[in-house]
Amino acid sequence: MMTTVLFQRARVIDPRNGVDGVRDVLVTDGRVAQVSDAALPAPQDARVVDATGKWLVPGFIDLHVHLREPGEEGKETVLTGCRAAVAGGFTGVVAMPNTKVVNDSALVTELVLSRARDAALCHVYPAGAITKGLKGEELSEAGELIGAGCVALTDDGRPVMNAALMRRVLQYATQFDVPVMVHEEDLTLSAGGAMHEGATSTRLGLRGIPASAEVAMVARDLVLLEETKGRLHVAHVSCEGSVRLIREAKKRGLSVTCEVAPHHFILDDRAVGDYDTHAKMAPPLRGDVDVKALREALVDGTVDAIATDHAPHGVSDKLVEFEKGINGIVGLETALGLTLVLVHEGVLTPRRAVELLSDGPARVFGLPGGHLAPGAPADITLVSPSEEWTVDAHRFYSRSRNTPFHGRTLKGRVSQTWVGGRCVFEDGQLKESR
Repeated sequence: MMTTVLFQRARVIDPRNGVDGVRDVLVTDGRVAQVSDAALPAPQDARVVDATGKWLVPGFIDLHVHLREPGEEGKETVLTGCRAAVAGGFTGVVAMPNTKVVNDSALVTELVLSRARDAALCHVYPAGAITKGLKGEELSEAGELIGAGCVALTDDGRPVMNAALMRRVLQYATQFDVPVMVHEEDLTLSAGGAMHEGATSTRLGLRGIPASAEVAMVARDLVLLEETKGRLHVAHVSCEGSVRLIREAKKRGLSVTCEVAPHHFILDDRAVGDYDTHAKMAPPLRGDVDVKALREALVDGTVDAIATDHAPHGVSDKLVEFEKGINGIVGLETALGLTLVLVHEGVLTPRRAVELLSDGPARVFGLPGGHLAPGAPADITLVSPSEEWTVDAHRFYSRSRNTPFHGRTLKGRVSQTWVGGRCVFEDGQLKESR
């Protein structure tokens, strides 16, 4: 049930509308009604939230989440993924298609959307597969997928190695004005690799994955993009060379966007330590030069969004030899705290951090939300920026626990999450209507 809510004395950070200051915010009928620098009277029967000392920001949107349903419900479901999302301040997530029943048909898209409606927690936007079965051989029916509700096309988890096929999907997607999201990895360069190629891989005796495995594919797809005039979104950028190419392409006016995951701008390949599979992911954690380049790109606008690449896995997937460990970590419930590491270090301003988590993602995929102008959906995240907490993977709302950040102390935490004017998470507890 929608209620009238008055947030009082919050620091409102709304990058799209140039707001950063103490404001009162009134929400009615699931939408932002008023943002005022003067105190607003509380309407009769309104819930009043004293937000003194807190940030009131547009609800976060994650462009890159693996919900594992259908097919691997033991790792995550749409419901448990949505629980983790709102606990992390995310009011919307884009669900990747590389489920065990691949989302390459309207039927699977509709299943994901049905599960999201049943969960009734946050918005779920499915992404459809570029190729049937993610095999990289035959294009999926893009029109059918988009008609069913997909907001992007991607074979995430696998690169499209066939350049001619990649060129065709960029051309085809222009008819629907949706981005083609790419996992950039030249499999001939990464084959057999377990982590970033560098001093740490040499010390551990592990075969490395060179940065060129990513950079070469970014270069190829930018050439194809320039020729086709499509829309390209580069997922989980990890290398200095990729950043440089994307920056130059943007200056030339190409329609390219990109995202960076928190683990790539917080950790480098040394986090692998002595074969810690919780630090094993694709693309791998890179060198300190790459981390520095990613941070610079977050500041200068080359990067459009912070996305988690939330990838749940079971205990047995990680408690194996490093080379056999499955790539990926969960990220929805740690994303804010890790992003705020850069704020507390003076790398990012609060406004830029909020933009990368909300307005940026909304713009990239053309999604609702991302701002707080009157009439906007009341998708709101309330942040306690100075609250310290220790990551405890055993208390995650996600069904999986695979994170290298367990035991790490972070500063800055979600206080409340509101979706469509309804409080779905407050002070560490879910507020489900199921």
